[in-house]
Amino acid sequence: MELWTIGVFARAARLSAKALRLYDELGLLPPAVVDSESGYRLYDPSQLEQARFIAWLRRLGMPLARIRTVVSLDQEQAAAEVEAYWAEVLAETANRGQLATFLVDYLRGRGSAMTELGIRYAARTDIGTVRTSNEDVAYASGRLLAVADGVSGGGDASAAAIAALKPLDTRVVPAGELLNALAEAVGEAERVLHGSEAVTTLTAMLWSGSQLGLVHIGDTRAYVLRDNELFQITHDHTWVQSLVDEGRLSPEEAESHPQRAMLARAISGTGRDKPDLSVHEAKVGDRYLLCSDGLTRVVSVEQKRVALRRENSPDEAVEELIALAYQGGAPDNIAVVVAEVVML
Repeated sequence: MELWTIGVFARAARLSAKALRLYDELGLLPPAVVDSESGYRLYDPSQLEQARFIAWLRRLGMPLARIRTVVSLDQEQAAAEVEAYWAEVLAETANRGQLATFLVDYLRGRGSAMTELGIRYAARTDIGTVRTSNEDVAYASGRLLAVADGVSGGGDASAAAIAALKPLDTRVVPAGELLNALAEAVGEAERVLHGSEAVTTLTAMLWSGSQLGLVHIGDTRAYVLRDNELFQITHDHTWVQSLVDEGRLSPEEAESHPQRAMLARAISGTGRDKPDLSVHEAKVGDRYLLCSDGLTRVVSVEQKRVALRRENSPDEAVEELIALAYQGGAPDNIAVVVAEVVML
């Protein structure tokens, strides 16, 4: 087949000759032949697909160094790399959108001092000593924290609840829309589980500036450690807790009640039960704990408080809390998320 000059190839590929020379220098798209006398670059028409692929990656905004990696991979690996890159772009866009929302609120008098908060976080689940499968799911990112405990339908139900929340990681959600976004995510989880007879609890937090939206249904819990005091900021949706609320059981009696795990509300695919929704103001130094009942049943409030108040990282706090659950026998799956509010 006849080789094309760089000018002909550039026009066919809809690239400039300058771009082609750069791609050659970087090893992205070497010409088929370089004339030994004139130094002219000559291209094989079969190289057009590679040239267009590189151009598309450039339009996507991918750096040349990363493109060099992508073009060296097979198609499946290259697809995974492009997918990973785009997920990074979406996360960065969401973070920038969050900052833009913060600045707009500040300029319009709806924000506090011009300081941007962020979180350090860690998440882990553990099967425990008795269960043969892990039905708990824990998730943490710079914007979203969540735990879910599958009751019926096991891990499929809890995974579906977390999956319904994950799109919020890449959406720009103003502080005033936090609760609507969380309610919509729970509604999506209900639709996914419809007709499956699967059931799960869910406790999750979504951040926007210094505001965090909290959605909660079931007996997974959220706590905040502030000024070395630990506060539970969710209310258990269990039959036994309803008896405590009505004054028919004491909190001490509820701790050992044989039916303390019977849920009064959960995500079940019916849409019958509604979650609790609330907005909280985060402060630098706060530590948030989200956990399943595999932790709360065997680790006391004081043990949680001591573990969270230590001068340790969120990762270390998570490890310590799971170790405490094992000291208590770890009779159930354990899900733990710890997040610390910091100034960026």
